Amino acid sequence: STPEKPVLLNNIADSEAFVSGAEVAVIGFFQDPQSPEAEQFRLAAGQIAEVPFGLSSSAAVLSHYGASANTVALFRRVDNDRRDLDMNNRDVDAKKLTRFVRMNELRLVTEYDPVTAIGVMQSSLELNLLLITDKMSPKHPERMRKFRAAAELYKGKILFILLDTNLESNERVVSYFQLKKSQLPALAIFHTPDDEHDVLTLDEISIERVQDFCNRFLQ
Repeated sequence: STPEKPVLLNNIADSEAFVSGAEVAVIGFFQDPQSPEAEQFRLAAGQIAEVPFGLSSSAAVLSHYGASANTVALFRRVDNDRRDLDMNNRDVDAKKLTRFVRMNELRLVTEYDPVTAIGVMQSSLELNLLLITDKMSPKHPERMRKFRAAAELYKGKILFILLDTNLESNERVVSYFQLKKSQLPALAIFHTPDDEHDVLTLDEISIERVQDFCNRFLQ
């Protein structure tokens, strides 16, 4: 049985534990938990299974987060960032709220696609590390495991991104780094303010190789 969504957060301690317990967490701050806005929030919560949703109507919690009523806040651990959406606007419904979450839910490793691209571009992290690879490859789960482990080491410094070469919309990115299919998988690191970048083609991924590549670029 799935836990009830959203989780009711009645005090500051519960709210803080809720936020710190997930890579991405969403809290709806509503004075009236039965309002039409809160109803749309519940609908969206039901549609996004893998992101925890909490709801609070505690004045202390709202004040702790400096949130006004009918605000939805998305918290992400990867760059310690928070994004707010004002639900007082009449045309914000479950569909727009779902898009807001999908756009901003950056994780330790974020899969790049037309929707997450917006969140990636708005991230406060100026360094992006891309793993350009074929998700259909039998080696993919092991590559991801190592890439993820490396991502833990650079939390708050580098945004780790998975770029699946099977997605047609990603072809432009692959060609930007002047990579051919035969050269993949590859790592590409990118510094957004000045477009400085470096590319490393590799047969196999290891945590050490990722670290070495990142550290060389950082130096």
